[in-house]
Amino acid sequence: MRVFLDTNVLVSAFATRGLCADVVRHVLTEHKLIVGEVVLDELRRVLRDRIKLPPEFILAVEEFLREQEVVPKPRQPSELPRRDQSDRWVLASALEARVDVLVTGDRDLLEVATQTPLTIVDPRGYWSLLLKQRSKK
Repeated sequence: MRVFLDTNVLVSAFATRGLCADVVRHVLTEHKLIVGEVVLDELRRVLRDRIKLPPEFILAVEEFLREQEVVPKPRQPSELPRRDQSDRWVLASALEARVDVLVTGDRDLLEVATQTPLTIVDPRGYWSLLLKQRSKK
């Protein structure tokens, strides 16, 4: 499965232990992790300005993520969601990458999930999705 992780999931995974770190580990071992240039840009900024992580840690995180599939910034943002321009770029990146699922904690993206051809879930929803897939096998 091709899994696109949003910035907030990656920030939580690399800055703390817990659910998001578990999601990242699972995706890395069982699926294909996809990230977007727009996510990497935002991730660097958040880790630096909000979390105040050292530059060498931020560089190591970015280098690690660049070993995965990285989607270039799309030519234009998605039409949805309407409130946050950065969310529109994230959704456009995930759609262009033709991923199976976008994992995010962003309410605006979760609210438009039924309006897109893409499965959009929060980190807990990711585990539920996996359980459903396994029960079908």
